[in-house]
Amino acid sequence: MPEPRPSTSGLRLLDRRAFLARTFDGLSSIAAAALLAEDRLLAADGPRRPVIDPARPHAPRPPHFEPRATNVLVIFCAGALSHVDTFDYKPELIRFDGRPMPGNERLVSFQGENGNLKAPLWPFRPRGQCGKMTSDLLPHLGELADELCFVHSLTTKSNTHGPGENVMSTGFTTEGFPAMGAWITYALGSENRDLPAFVAIEDPRGMPQSGPNNWANGFLPAAFQGTPFSSSKPIRHLSRPAGVSAEADADALDALRSLNARHAEHHPGDQSLAARVAGYELAARMQLSVPEAAAIDAEPEHVLRLYGADHPDPVRSGFARNCILARRLLERGVRFVQLFNGAYASGGRLNWDGHSQLKEQYEEHAAVLDRPVAGLLRDLKRRGLLDSTLVLFCTEFGRMPMFQLGTYGRDHNPFGFTCWLAGAGVRAGTSFGATDPFGFKAEQDVLTVHDLHATVLHALGLDHEALTYYHNGIERRLTDVAGNVIPALLS
Repeated sequence: MPEPRPSTSGLRLLDRRAFLARTFDGLSSIAAAALLAEDRLLAADGPRRPVIDPARPHAPRPPHFEPRATNVLVIFCAGALSHVDTFDYKPELIRFDGRPMPGNERLVSFQGENGNLKAPLWPFRPRGQCGKMTSDLLPHLGELADELCFVHSLTTKSNTHGPGENVMSTGFTTEGFPAMGAWITYALGSENRDLPAFVAIEDPRGMPQSGPNNWANGFLPAAFQGTPFSSSKPIRHLSRPAGVSAEADADALDALRSLNARHAEHHPGDQSLAARVAGYELAARMQLSVPEAAAIDAEPEHVLRLYGADHPDPVRSGFARNCILARRLLERGVRFVQLFNGAYASGGRLNWDGHSQLKEQYEEHAAVLDRPVAGLLRDLKRRGLLDSTLVLFCTEFGRMPMFQLGTYGRDHNPFGFTCWLAGAGVRAGTSFGATDPFGFKAEQDVLTVHDLHATVLHALGLDHEALTYYHNGIERRLTDVAGNVIPALLS
């Protein structure tokens, strides 16, 4: 670029060539800013913390910009679902079955040395109009390929279940950080004043390995902690104590409300007191709203059949009923619903941790997962809820393309795995990124969990760099100091 020449007074003046060159730079910058603004990708001016009324912590709040989605459903497969046996089709893995992986002939991973490559244990076939190749392990979900956006290049920070769950739920390997649902309800509140803003639905078999950390509020105010319950596990301490009539309970609540109001008058501006009173009042309203929302038996027979909730196996019907509960909560305005499939257990028999007997184990779990989740997506679409709900199907990491030495299972793989999105704002019927020819490492459009979280927030109208909370001298955020929105995943 031409440099301005000095004047007789020492000032540097622009000649015509320098003026035109710098004008061109300025105009191109204006054009770039306009394009970024059109796609809502401009960097934030700085932190934009939501203004929260302590007496109404879940009151709806505006997003940073026009959202594509207003609610989120996360379906979390605990135990690390194998991508190479479900959604990530690798012809070379089939062709090299039984041979060492080139360049990694004696690979040592989480539990030790690995053996030779092992082809997927279920055949893949094209599904939907998009022709996506998915395996016969999950045929009902495969039928919905045209509704899904597959992400095949996800990576994570840990190859251990607890920290891996933490990363997927909170962005950090260690405990003490807010879950994604806590961040989102902190930012946006809820559309329903009688139900929790953030609900975690546990698997009928138990909790995931990291347990409540998956729905913790961390350093955010306690009002944004997730509330765990399921179709078979009511919220603790919500029901009236035995022997207390409805009339006596109502009288006690009225008396408590009066005392709280009098106490608040004597302590104006006490935000902690206002927050506690708001929590007690929500709990009182939930005594009526939660039983109604969880009334799965009120659903018609054809809906129960759609989800498989009429199955005689209590685990299969229990998870199906949890899927119905997720839909009922979303349609009642619950902002964030986290639905778990799989529970922690030594040896992994209650989840997707297929180290030793993967085929038998996965066929058992697929029977629990496949039909209910497909039924949930179909039901959400039929009711128009998929237009406003972003669905994220995820797991803590993937699995290796070879069997562990001397076993019939696959070890942990944080280097490349698959998740998918559906619903509001998602580019359906597409695939993004890729692992290498064997499904070992992400090598095309490699993504981190921070990128995934940034994109979810963006779909909700939230700038992940601006959504912060000041804690211990640091402006904390869900995406730490990383993460990029991935426009290719969004419509």
